[in-house]
Amino acid sequence: MTWTEYFAGANRTIIETAELRAAGATCRLLRTAVTEGSLIRVRRGYYALPATSPRVIEAVRVGGRLGCISAIADAGGFAFEGQYTHIHVGPGASRLRAPQNRLQRLTEETRNGVELHWDELRHPSDGNEFSIGLPDALIQIFRCQQPRLALATVDNVLHLRLLPWDAVAGIFAALPADLQYLQSRIDARTESGQETVLRWIVLEAGIECEIQVTIEPVGRVDLLIAGFLVVEADSRSFHDGWDRHSADRTRDCDLAALGYVTYRALYKDIMYHPERVIAAIMGLLATHEHFRTVIV
Repeated sequence: MTWTEYFAGANRTIIETAELRAAGATCRLLRTAVTEGSLIRVRRGYYALPATSPRVIEAVRVGGRLGCISAIADAGGFAFEGQYTHIHVGPGASRLRAPQNRLQRLTEETRNGVELHWDELRHPSDGNEFSIGLPDALIQIFRCQQPRLALATVDNVLHLRLLPWDAVAGIFAALPADLQYLQSRIDARTESGQETVLRWIVLEAGIECEIQVTIEPVGRVDLLIAGFLVVEADSRSFHDGWDRHSADRTRDCDLAALGYVTYRALYKDIMYHPERVIAAIMGLLATHEHFRTVIV
């Protein structure tokens, strides 16, 4: 049996030395596996396969587990711009190590950008050997990210059914009073994180909108404003390639034939330049109000 087969059979990503020894592995065998590159010694007492996610390696090497946006991303949910690994460590954690070198102590100089979350977990047994559970990760996100980004993550994990609705109340019970208003803004109909942020931008500008509206025979649209303006949230992931662009243009043409105006907001504008999105929407609304059909 190969190491890959053993890890797969155990359904584990990180395995402790004691478990490997109990399965028959000797110290010499483990040293040879590390030397040959078939195993990684993440930190003292913990091993992983070479193909293991670098973020998982960093979290375990430091002495914690994936937390906040890193835990959500690992579970398949929306997490905004996770450039650095977010790691949960217990309040009393010690002997922490640098994320890139298990032989170095963790200091400000050796952190390599990782974000540490030292808080107590409400559900410490949730998750797995390398990541905390989603409810605790969402609590951390609300404390770490801007409200619109945290809301986008909640909408997304609910939409993907990664989290049951009955877990929401427990999450907000752990949050401060100034964040309680966000619970009423949750809407799991939203299909992507950027759609939630787009909705937030529009509503914060005082513009009423409907979401996930079905327009026959075209299909569902992200936002509908004033009964005529369709606003779609373009995605970096799903709108690349000519086939996708061609389908979008055909859809826009069909909407135009029905009397709708379409505005496709770029991901970078939604996430970084909301003022551009609102300026475009306000311009289209103003133009429509002054538009008249001339019959000749």
